[in-house]
Amino acid sequence: MYVPFENLPPESRIWIYQSNRKFSDEEWAAIEAEVKDFVDSWAAHGTSLEASFVLKYNRFIILAVNPEIQQATGCSIDRSVQFIQSLEEKYQVDLLDKMNVTFKLGEHIAYKPLMEFKKMVKDKAVSEKTIVFNNLVNTIEEWNYDWEIPAGESWHSRFF
Repeated sequence: MYVPFENLPPESRIWIYQSNRKFSDEEWAAIEAEVKDFVDSWAAHGTSLEASFVLKYNRFIILAVNPEIQQATGCSIDRSVQFIQSLEEKYQVDLLDKMNVTFKLGEHIAYKPLMEFKKMVKDKAVSEKTIVFNNLVNTIEEWNYDWEIPAGESWHSRFF
């Protein structure tokens, strides 16, 4: 059952999917409707999940579940991955590859393979102050405080 994202408690579990390209505004509007329909019908063992989503920067899909009502289970998580795979196929994007880095270059959002990001560090094209998206966060609370952070404060710090 869909609830507004801001109504979920801070300990709600999240999953972040980043696109390898920016979606057009038309694609983004269609994706928003598709994600809302999915979240509204998302269930675990026949019990509706109190769930939501947020879309950011025409590039990130963040799904969330309130664990106080019903935990997401293996089957429900599998269903969400299947849904994300269907979006990948429909829009010809990559949303599941976790070996890429998304970061800010001024107002621009850049997406690079990990090896290319490491080369950018070596070449001083990015610094410890470069804002990266830490998609390893697990809860809304972590997302609020640790998603957009300087690279030097994230798992990316090992490259500096």
